Amino acid sequence: MTKQILGIIPARYASTRFPGKPLADIGGKLMVQRVYEQACKELDCVYVATDDERIEKAVAGFGGKVVMTSVDHQSGTDRCAEALSKIKELEQRDFYAVINIQGDEPFISPKQIASVAGCFDDETTELATLVKPVAQSADLFNPNKPKVVLSKDKRALYFSRSPIPYLRGEDESVWHEKHQYFNHVGLYGYRADVLFEITKLAIGELEGAESLEQLRWLENGYSIRVEETIEESHGIDTPEDLENLLKSGLI
Repeated sequence: MTKQILGIIPARYASTRFPGKPLADIGGKLMVQRVYEQACKELDCVYVATDDERIEKAVAGFGGKVVMTSVDHQSGTDRCAEALSKIKELEQRDFYAVINIQGDEPFISPKQIASVAGCFDDETTELATLVKPVAQSADLFNPNKPKVVLSKDKRALYFSRSPIPYLRGEDESVWHEKHQYFNHVGLYGYRADVLFEITKLAIGELEGAESLEQLRWLENGYSIRVEETIEESHGIDTPEDLENLLKSGLI
C-alpha cells in the first residue's frame, strides 16, 4: 500500500521583513499560489496552513485547499501539527508523513519534494530534510545559511550557523575546497506520529544557542535522514529578494 504523504505550506501574513509576503505578486500569480502549484506537481494532497483570513481567501480564490490555524505558533513545524489534525478530519483519512514546504520559495523543485518524501519509504525514518554542497566560501561563513554535518549513513549529526567542522591548519579562504561542506535546505519531512511528539518538546540549550529548531529534535534523540540536492532554490525573505528575482529572468 502506498504511503499517504501530505504537503503543508505554512503561510503567515505578519512577516517582520516582508509583511504580506505570501500574497506578493510574482509574474501575475501570488507567491503562495506558485508554491502550491509546484507542490501539487509531486503530491496529491497539499494544503496551505495560515493564521490570516486574507491568505485563506486568496488561496480559496485560486482553487487551493487551505486550513486556518492559531496565531500563536512559534514555528512552521507547530503550525503543521495543528494543520495535520484538522486536515485528517477534513479529508477523512490518515497520513503517514507530512512535508513542510516553505511558503517563500515560489519555484521550489518538485524533485526536491520527491526526494524528502522518498525518505519515508524506509519505515525507520522519523524526520527528513535536504542539504546542498557548499560551492563558495561566502555560503560557508554566512550565519543565515546553516551548515550540516552528516554521518556515513546519511543522518544529520549537527546543524550550526558556524562552519563545521573546523579545518585545522588550513586558511579559511580555502576550507570549502579542502572539505565537502553542506548547507541546509529548509524542506522538512516528518512521520506523522513524530510530528506530534516533537511539538511537545521544550526548547533545549542547543536550539537556544543557535536558534535552529532541528537541534531540539537531535538533542532529544530523534534521527534526521538527509538527502542531497544540487538544485538552486530561490527563497524570498525581503522585498529586495523579490525585486532581484523579478530581474533575474526566471519569470
